[in-house]
Amino acid sequence: MLEKYPKIPNVTDLPSLDELKLRSQPPDVIDRPNAEHWMGRLYLRKISPYVTRLALRLGLSANSVTGLMIFVGLLGVWCFSLQGPLAFLGILGVQLYLLLDCVDGEVARFNKTQSAKGIYLDRWGHYVVEVSIFVALGIRAWNQEQLKYVVLGLITALLASVAKVETDLVDSARLHSNLGKMPDSATAMNPKALASARNIFRYFPFHRLAHAAEASIAASIAITFDLIYSNLVGTKIIVMTFLIVLSLIMPLHLVSVLTSSRLTAEGGAP
Repeated sequence: MLEKYPKIPNVTDLPSLDELKLRSQPPDVIDRPNAEHWMGRLYLRKISPYVTRLALRLGLSANSVTGLMIFVGLLGVWCFSLQGPLAFLGILGVQLYLLLDCVDGEVARFNKTQSAKGIYLDRWGHYVVEVSIFVALGIRAWNQEQLKYVVLGLITALLASVAKVETDLVDSARLHSNLGKMPDSATAMNPKALASARNIFRYFPFHRLAHAAEASIAASIAITFDLIYSNLVGTKIIVMTFLIVLSLIMPLHLVSVLTSSRLTAEGGAP
């Protein structure tokens, strides 16, 4: 006997946008410290319910949306390796990637299908997409002439990967030490000199260049300069800039983790 496909809900079965927002964007999730990117607060979360409603209409699971997010993200960031104005497709792809990153969580919360597999797939996707942008820009700067920029892009991608690992290892270390989930307040640093130094990042958040959202904006500015001056100077400068920034971010982030209460604070509610 043939297996029946799951029934796609009728549009009349779908929730209103207000109900959808209430169930998929609860304040205890959206308003958590460091839980939401500034682009999400500014406009992505205003757009995402419409896309989430479409995903529900099509019967897509949260993991399916995550898979689409990864595909669109990779397609977008690798557009940055192209020559000429086609490289601007990269920022469009990154914006769609960020939007789908909102949608997969909303679908999961609405359908109550949050899972460890979904979280794993989502984080894996962020690793692969967000570090690829540095390699793609290195290839663009190379332009079959200066291979060193490919190497610099690869080194930058490695540094970005290590910085992300430093964050995820906090959860792993706490799990193996039976400390439970890290409380949101576990950010206090010692000594006070380091805590004061960290405040500099609030005024000069150059560490955000390690993320695809800000990196794509910087890349688009560099590509604009390339087109204006008919060369690749802008891309070469941004590749070097990313390398310098990530060379600072990776060790500073490690120091931040080791000198804060992230690895010692008693766990919060599961």
